[in-house]
Amino acid sequence: MAKHGPALAQHHAHHAIHEGARSGAIQKTDELVTLLKQGEIEAAKMAADDLIEYWQTRVIAHADTEESGFYQEMVKEKPELKEAVIELARDHEILRILLRDIQQLIQEHGITSDVMMKFHALIAVNEIHSREEEKTLFDDER
Repeated sequence: MAKHGPALAQHHAHHAIHEGARSGAIQKTDELVTLLKQGEIEAAKMAADDLIEYWQTRVIAHADTEESGFYQEMVKEKPELKEAVIELARDHEILRILLRDIQQLIQEHGITSDVMMKFHALIAVNEIHSREEEKTLFDDER
């Protein structure tokens, strides 16, 4: 089992990771929307690639880290969290599926309204996931 950094186990630090990733995703998504509105198609393609990479390196990498040890440690400490942790891991899988869908849609059709809808869905699902994760795993620290 991989050992996670101490930030994952501290509510305030974990929250800061979530907020930083969320604000960056929103900013980059807004930049993509602006480029599309301005008709800057080539710049928008580069921005979409950057946004996909951002989701992979910031959010999905964080999810992978949580799943590779942190969640198991939480369940070991509090077995009653087992079902909640399964649900949280499913949220991560939904984020991965949305990201794969976005990549496939862009490859096949370019940056369409469906792509943008899915980028916004990533933000919404991640925001709900982060809130529920913090409430479930750190509720005793409030």
